[in-house]
Amino acid sequence: MEIHLETENLILRKFQENDVSHIFELDSNAEVHKYLGNKPISTYKQAEDIITFFLEQYEQRKIGRFAAFEKSSGDFIGWSGLKLNSGEKEELNGFTEFIDIGYRLIPKFWGKGYATESAVKCLDFGFRNMNYDIIYGAAERGNIGSNKILQKIGLKFVNDFAFEDKKAKWYELSKLDYGK
Repeated sequence: MEIHLETENLILRKFQENDVSHIFELDSNAEVHKYLGNKPISTYKQAEDIITFFLEQYEQRKIGRFAAFEKSSGDFIGWSGLKLNSGEKEELNGFTEFIDIGYRLIPKFWGKGYATESAVKCLDFGFRNMNYDIIYGAAERGNIGSNKILQKIGLKFVNDFAFEDKKAKWYELSKLDYGK
């Protein structure tokens, strides 16, 4: 699977084994993990495991999160993309088999519209190239920015649900409603 997506400001590509330092920079940041269970990583081995997971997603499920780079600087800014959640251990809001959209950026790139820009491109890829019928999204209630992005890209609020002793919001967008 060789995927390369471009937006006005970003290049999105599949992760590679040599992206470990990028993942470490992103996922060791406590601010990044504020609404992700407050569990930032602390070792390069953990970053390697994340890369391995991404590579397995590409191989086994034909989809995954994409490494995101700012065109103007070439800097790694984080990731954005779709993920097939599958199996009992990945149950979320009562779902065990679903495509979700997500994005995670290094804080210095927050507020530039990059999460929205990359998520729009990933939604388009999911519906047009992967032919998915529905894409879901979720965010903790307190994560105002992520909730705004999910709504801005067209996902519709469905319900609140409990996630790891916190309140979260569940969103969805069907292929039929995409682009309306």
